[in-house]
Amino acid sequence: MSADIEEVDVVIAGGGPVGVLTANLLGLQGVRVLVLEREAAPHGQPRAFSCDDEALRIYQAAGLLDALKPDLRQGRHVTFTGVGGQPIAQVQLGQVDFGYGHAPIWFFHQPLLEKALREGLSRFPAAELRTGTEVESLEQDGAGVTVRYRTAGVRHGVRARYLVACDGGRSTVRALLGIPMEGRDGQEPWIAISGTVAEEDAPVECHVVCDPVRPGFVGRGPVGRLRWEFRLRLGETGEEMTQPGTIRRLIGPYVNPDRVTVERAQLYSFHSVVAQRWRVGRTFLAGDAAHLLPPFMGQGLVSGLRDAANLAWKLAWVLQGRAPEALLDTYAVERRPHVRALLEATARLGSVFTARSTPMAWVRDTVLRGLQAVPAARRFVEGFRFKPAPAIEEGWMLGGRRSGRKAAEGSYLPQPRVRRASGEEHLLDDSLGSGFAVLSRGGSPGTEVARELAESLGARAVTVRSAGVPGLGDDSVEDHTGRLSEWFREHGADVAVVRPDRFVFGAVPLARMPELRAALGVEEA
Repeated sequence: MSADIEEVDVVIAGGGPVGVLTANLLGLQGVRVLVLEREAAPHGQPRAFSCDDEALRIYQAAGLLDALKPDLRQGRHVTFTGVGGQPIAQVQLGQVDFGYGHAPIWFFHQPLLEKALREGLSRFPAAELRTGTEVESLEQDGAGVTVRYRTAGVRHGVRARYLVACDGGRSTVRALLGIPMEGRDGQEPWIAISGTVAEEDAPVECHVVCDPVRPGFVGRGPVGRLRWEFRLRLGETGEEMTQPGTIRRLIGPYVNPDRVTVERAQLYSFHSVVAQRWRVGRTFLAGDAAHLLPPFMGQGLVSGLRDAANLAWKLAWVLQGRAPEALLDTYAVERRPHVRALLEATARLGSVFTARSTPMAWVRDTVLRGLQAVPAARRFVEGFRFKPAPAIEEGWMLGGRRSGRKAAEGSYLPQPRVRRASGEEHLLDDSLGSGFAVLSRGGSPGTEVARELAESLGARAVTVRSAGVPGLGDDSVEDHTGRLSEWFREHGADVAVVRPDRFVFGAVPLARMPELRAALGVEEA
């Protein structure tokens, strides 16, 4: 090895939210990680704006939720208007609960988010963010990846076991590997306007504008932040749309423009594309380097966070010799279908809400208003059932594939509030740790079996006891809401193995424990 090449376990190209979150998750597992970021200083641009309950659960797993939450704003309701600005529907988000521990929609200011994520890396002596670095080349062999990069005009090299490309939609790493994107690229132009306003002058909440004359979105973020996004009409130019007078006319119907400080007005075209391959040798694509989604469901950044949560623990396990390298092949197998489902659902939703034909939009408005009176249809909309559920259909789980839509394997474990022996309430994941967890149903013989399995896996054992049942110990939680007890009954299980990304590997009755052990590669005690 050349003396001028340093060595780490994982190199991450790209120091945006996905790259730095991946580094945090790897840092929790004791992995030596180096993040190479092109920009020398924080960009300060409010690019992404919203996330969901899954994102907060991932931040929670990274131990960063307390640092992030003060700068998040919960979305409590969304108003939809149609032709002529007439109301179509209003969704009360405060009443929606997917069961994963957090409210369904949150708004953030990206510079504050990135600051907290970067500060989180300081917890790990073996994790470093190196800014002002331009990746120029990479070479792979059977043992690792050598990345050459330039900083301050000087060329350097780093050798790693694996490389993760989180370097955005124009990914240098993806280009170096020659991986094409598949789908629809560079669709119709929109303008995104960001600014601040005094609290008393801000719109109440989220507004989705479905008028074909000028479809758009108005969102209220934290610390007085507002975001407006509008579709350009045929013939409108970028130069015209970013003029102060034009911006005033665009935002005027929603807020007093004299009370707004506009910070950014940027044209963009959204994309519906997925990388043809997510892994080449020892290099992986994640976030925008792997997929770009339309903005209509706010799933672009969240999809990248899901990539990080799926890949980080697998890299750690392989690096630590706890799993064969074949485990890494399950990354794309598990994540790509969900991204494609989201992309298709987002595109369908966008086509409904941004119809160009006024007669068609009028029909849409009439139908949607009528559906508000149909309980099942209303529940479908208010429960966001058009959004693909977080689930793994095929991959590293008991049986290798879900046996049905209601199967435990591959499902996202519920996260209710639970109680410790001290009486303190907290979210379930705070008792599960950052690695694998083995849950058992209190009062069943599975408790001791679960402890033995957890010890073999290097996992945390947690006994779930019903409310009022005595014997709550340090490795137990009280299921005072009954949600976990109901989950165990629903799946006929005594023991459940939960992955670090909170997807269920397997949930079985005692009679199937040998099968579960075999699938995990754990010998009988």
